[in-house]
Amino acid sequence: MTEFESIVRLIALYAIPGIFAITLHEAAHGYAARHFGDLTAHEAGRITLNPIRHIDPIGTILIPALILIASGGKYAFGWARPVPVNFGRLRNPKRDMLWVAAAGPGANLLMAVMWALAIKLAQVMPQNYFTEPLILMARGGIIINVVLMVLNLLPLPPLDGGRIAVSLLPRAAAYRFAMVEPYGMIILLVLMFLGVLGTVMMPFVGAFIGGLAAIFDIGWIFGIR
Repeated sequence: MTEFESIVRLIALYAIPGIFAITLHEAAHGYAARHFGDLTAHEAGRITLNPIRHIDPIGTILIPALILIASGGKYAFGWARPVPVNFGRLRNPKRDMLWVAAAGPGANLLMAVMWALAIKLAQVMPQNYFTEPLILMARGGIIINVVLMVLNLLPLPPLDGGRIAVSLLPRAAAYRFAMVEPYGMIILLVLMFLGVLGTVMMPFVGAFIGGLAAIFDIGWIFGIR
């Protein structure tokens, strides 16, 4: 198999878990916001588990595919159409912001667990033509969801971790910290291209994947003994 064929195969295997990881992350924000009183996403028809409603053609498909090809299948980065949330409509904006923000990473953690269960299921079921592709897709699903969870938990507005920090900080400090938000994505991209982002994230990504591998006894798929 040539390198190009390997990358195409990798994209094919990662497409389904990647799209669900990004889009259900956004849907979770909408469900949480509705629960705490903000109906903005509901009124916009964005509270749905249908990935098509959340896909951004550039951020969900084109950019991740290009980065995956350029990195030889080692990295991917993307985004979905953000679910609209009006924190001012929450019943207790400062407190409830934490739960709305945490819902996205929480959805990624849940999906990572489900993909780990899929690997266990593939192990115990009779082997067939689909066993290896399912295991490889599930492996990708774990990696994508853990990376997305850790990335979004970084304490940098407008990432979810930044909003969680704003919720937890005293009001005056939270106001000053929230002023970073307009520059947050620029800071994130600079850190990514300098290699700092990967250095910060990888220990946490490794710890979460190692924990799932230990709990479900699937370390072999990640080369963990």
